[in-house]
Amino acid sequence: MAPETGTVEAAPPARGEGPPAGAPVAVRGGDTRPPQQLRNKDTWARALRRDWRLYTFLILPIIYLLIFRYTPMAGNVVAFRRFRPGGSMFGDEWVGLYYFQAFIQDPKFWEVFFNTVILGALTLIVVFPLPIALALMLNELRSRRFKKITQTITYLPHFMSMVIVAGFVFELTAINGTVNQIISGFGGDPISFMQEAAWFRQIYVSSEIWQTVGFGTILYLAALTTIDDQLYEAARIDGANRWQQTWHITLPGIRPTIVVLLILNIGTFMAVGFEKVLLLYNPLTYPTADVIATYLYRVGINSGSFSYAAAIGLFEALIGLTLVLSANVIAKRTVGASLW
Repeated sequence: MAPETGTVEAAPPARGEGPPAGAPVAVRGGDTRPPQQLRNKDTWARALRRDWRLYTFLILPIIYLLIFRYTPMAGNVVAFRRFRPGGSMFGDEWVGLYYFQAFIQDPKFWEVFFNTVILGALTLIVVFPLPIALALMLNELRSRRFKKITQTITYLPHFMSMVIVAGFVFELTAINGTVNQIISGFGGDPISFMQEAAWFRQIYVSSEIWQTVGFGTILYLAALTTIDDQLYEAARIDGANRWQQTWHITLPGIRPTIVVLLILNIGTFMAVGFEKVLLLYNPLTYPTADVIATYLYRVGINSGSFSYAAAIGLFEALIGLTLVLSANVIAKRTVGASLW
């Protein structure tokens, strides 16, 4: 015989049994959300009540970010409006993409754009790996005294004013400076380094290495302290030499730190150091030294073309945002580490 059709009521749970896991639960007030959501809400509420004094420390940083980071973003509207000094803060006349078309058709903009890309690429390729190499070498030192002295010497340039750094560069590369004295000692002719555009990139990257590499090792040395010493002991028992230990233990151990800092450096790829370039360059070195930041300074501040400069700045910011998002996605899919 065919089975009878109809609705079958589920058997009630036995005494002592609760509802199935994840099933909505009716609580006071008619809240039928899953228990996990209720527990999460309760946890956040209790944490806020318990640690409200710690959370108050976030008030000032949030206010700072709102006032000096997020509120100024509203000024980007100037890139789409004609701004006249003394007029409305957000411009008087809507012009749409007029200023974007203007700088895209401007050959000078593309010259400074490619200068920025080249300086950013040189800084990323040459300067970024050096703190890693220095941290690995310092980690291999057995003399703690020599290690501390080396760290102090390499850290000091980072704390110098950019004006002092530029002064050192001018003194070293002057006609009668140390570099030209060495060249003359080997029988060469003195070179006007700061008046020749062909030498600016080498000088900029060299000064960047001297100023930033020592300080950059701090993060990597801190990351090296988190690697378990038992891994090195096991590797030595297996017959691994120092290079093999570095390649298979040390570098994988600091890989998350390397990836995060690489993503941050890629995000600031287009923001080549404005202060140093501004202090070092001159009209003779514009063909290789003029970057987007200095071009914006001359066009926006000196010439008063605020809307034109805002359009270029917004274009640069969008490139930086695209680079950091792309680098984060690629790093997450390839090495499993990312910024977020």
